[in-house]
Amino acid sequence: MLSLLALASSAVWGTSDFFGGLMAKRLPAVAVVGITQGLAFLLLCAVVLVRWVLGHPPEWGNWVGWAVLAGLSGATGLVAFYTALASGTMGVVAPIASMGVLVPVGLGVASGETPSSWVWIGIVVAVVGIVLASGPEISGAVSPRPVILAGVAAVCFGMALFALDRGSRDSLLMTLWGMRFTSVVVFATAAIALRSVGGAGRAHLLPLALIGCADLLANALFATASSRGQVSIASVLGSLYPVATILLARIVLGERLRTIQQVGVVCALAGAGIISL
Repeated sequence: MLSLLALASSAVWGTSDFFGGLMAKRLPAVAVVGITQGLAFLLLCAVVLVRWVLGHPPEWGNWVGWAVLAGLSGATGLVAFYTALASGTMGVVAPIASMGVLVPVGLGVASGETPSSWVWIGIVVAVVGIVLASGPEISGAVSPRPVILAGVAAVCFGMALFALDRGSRDSLLMTLWGMRFTSVVVFATAAIALRSVGGAGRAHLLPLALIGCADLLANALFATASSRGQVSIASVLGSLYPVATILLARIVLGERLRTIQQVGVVCALAGAGIISL
């Protein structure tokens, strides 16, 4: 069940990233991330308020520091990622960004997790698949700018996943709330300083709200899976989101993948299957 939750988070993440990348072609990436985070934060505030009224007031705990780290790293990663998606090939940028999985895997093992031999095989196969899926970037066939941005996103996403996992072990809801609160404060401060919301209007609110809620749902699914299992395993399964992004880019945008990328997608799915056994 926990593996299915982690896989579900990757599917939702991949879908929200695809449409977030499309929105970043119309609006600045900072505006897309800031508004989606803000709208998701309003939803979380409503949930927290309802729980408070029902007799479950929020409590301060270890989740605070982890939520701040997750919020800062996650927001930075999304800005870099959406900018890369808007300026590069989605089916190539997404796999590179997902290499951030190495961060929580490494930190999870360093903190005492001991995946089984089969799980390690699955992790290796999945990671190799992610690398192969980014074949054109490795060959230098495209501009280096989206590659660098995707690399920045990878590191930030990896830190965000680990922080989200650790904070959720104390409080899932409050970690998600604190994560969004942190990013909203950063983007609101920037919007006030620049006196601009990046040209976003009422027509953009609904799609941005859906993207924000999808990202929030993916975070919740991942945090539930990782906090009740091993973050090293959940991170690999959750980082298979490029498969969804690549497939949507192929269907909607007609992006064509090289043979090595197609092999990479198959390997990523095979690795997920081995881990889930």
